[in-house]
Amino acid sequence: MNTLPRSSFLRAVALLLTGFIMVCPATTFAQKENAKNTEVVSATLNSYGFNAKKRSDFTIAGQKETVQRGLTIIHFNSPVTYEFRTFDTYGSVEEQAQALDVLGQLHGNGAYFAILVHDSATKGTFGQSKDLTKLGLTKLSVLKGRQAYVMHNLGQDVHEWVDDIGASVTVDIPKNIQDDRIYFPKETYEFEPSADRYIAHAGGEVNGHAYTNTKEALDQNYAKGFRLFELDIIKTSDGKLVAAHDWNMWSRFTEYKGSLPPSLEEFKKHTIYGDYTTLDMQGINDWFAAHPDAILVTDKLSDPIAFAEKFVDKDRLIMELFSPMAIEIATKNGIKAMISQRPLLKLKGDKLNFLAVNNVQYAAVSRRIIEREKKLMLQLRDAGIKVYVYNVNFDPGKDERYVYENELGLVYGMYADKWVFDRPKDRASK
Repeated sequence: MNTLPRSSFLRAVALLLTGFIMVCPATTFAQKENAKNTEVVSATLNSYGFNAKKRSDFTIAGQKETVQRGLTIIHFNSPVTYEFRTFDTYGSVEEQAQALDVLGQLHGNGAYFAILVHDSATKGTFGQSKDLTKLGLTKLSVLKGRQAYVMHNLGQDVHEWVDDIGASVTVDIPKNIQDDRIYFPKETYEFEPSADRYIAHAGGEVNGHAYTNTKEALDQNYAKGFRLFELDIIKTSDGKLVAAHDWNMWSRFTEYKGSLPPSLEEFKKHTIYGDYTTLDMQGINDWFAAHPDAILVTDKLSDPIAFAEKFVDKDRLIMELFSPMAIEIATKNGIKAMISQRPLLKLKGDKLNFLAVNNVQYAAVSRRIIEREKKLMLQLRDAGIKVYVYNVNFDPGKDERYVYENELGLVYGMYADKWVFDRPKDRASK
């Protein structure tokens, strides 16, 4: 067998290794750069009309946003950054005109944008249908109430979809988008942080568990800084008041297999997740008696007098109520009433006058409506009425920190699962 001299063999091995070391990293780098340059970012637009009974949303670069009733316009600043605003074109002629103005600007500037409708965008057809046609939005110009609609121009041409129930589109976003224009400048509101802006929702989260309405939830969240605590109050089969969100949820949390609702005796036998103590009226009163700076905010109740007479301290009680009659009864009996969203929005005539006459200082609304009802929110704020928003943590990215940074100031406070706020210097745990 022919063999290389030892010195020649070593030189050959050295050259081979050198080539390997030089070539492989270069090839790997090129592959990575090629992969980076060929990454595709997509947008998914889901529009649902009124009859679908589903929430419309869009997802861009993995970030999901849910939208409210009306026409949502999304402007792309880059393949991964965007801004958007929902216009209540169903309920406001003024917002119809504002939306059309923005669409005209986007079209005139050659911007990349998309549109989707949630629920209903118009009561009949758009009054500006001719102007929409000029913008190339021919299907939007004849859109009927309750129809779903999606549009985008990400392929440069205008693409539109209409359906009576729902329309969903996924499209690649062009990689060359670079647009610094801002059509929806962020609104910020000034406010002074304080502990009374945060209500511990269902007692607050305990060890990662929400909705427990338990003693341990109250204990942990009091220690973190909460001083307002919401409890859901419902009745057992024998008519006793206890804290639980609803009986189906309670039965899941306790693995209770009997008939619902349970008796008070049966209720007291069970713990939440095997660890957390449920609260009957005695337990509620004992806890609030031991924490004299804590305030109870109730949910689910319609008879203010019946509960207030059983609670340890009526002066530390705020009751969310669900009808004008219940609010009037509470006021006449010296009970602090918090008007819920439905009766607030349904009030006829001068809403502020009704609230003033009945000495209502608090309101509870979904954070999902505050953009649409911004005028009302500002009126309530200026009248000194403290509006607290719920549905925190219901939509992706819309958690306590988001509400704190973007919505407090427009509204007074929030129902929070977690304490993520700076601890007030003058409030120390006892």
